[in-house]
Amino acid sequence: MQKTAINRVKLVFTLLDADGTGYLEAEDFDLMATRVVAASPDSGEAAKAAMISAFRRYWTTLAAELDTNRDNRISFEEYSACVLSPERFDEALTDFAEALGALGDPDGDGLIKRHDFMALMMAIGFQPANIDALFDAFGPSDDDQIAVPVWVAGIKDYYSPEKTGIPGDHLIGTTA
Repeated sequence: MQKTAINRVKLVFTLLDADGTGYLEAEDFDLMATRVVAASPDSGEAAKAAMISAFRRYWTTLAAELDTNRDNRISFEEYSACVLSPERFDEALTDFAEALGALGDPDGDGLIKRHDFMALMMAIGFQPANIDALFDAFGPSDDDQIAVPVWVAGIKDYYSPEKTGIPGDHLIGTTA
């Protein structure tokens, strides 16, 4: 297991714990979905609904796969198991990544502008300097945009424990 992958998981767990209880619960995912959708006011209703649905599916998949003691909440110890078996979450992660990519592309041109990317990532809770570094690592165009599939792939890479030196490592402040 790569230390960088563990650090990525720790960061995501902290961000997903939207109410700060130290556990992931359904309410955290509803709160996060609300924040993320609010950060993209120009996106269409279908994209917003898809994002809310993706957060809910993310929660139900995690709960079904990781809530080993069935207390309707997931501890960090339970959550860290997703690093050991990311294939168990491929469908939910793909839905999430594609919904977030669509939300970041409100005009539907297949490109995400830096300000839309920043707004969504800040709504999730990432640090602005790290978000900027990530966007730059994706190789934006001269118009300061990235292709939706680039971001979708980057999200999926973030959850791949065997991958190091990926753009997503900028979110934890390292590109080791």
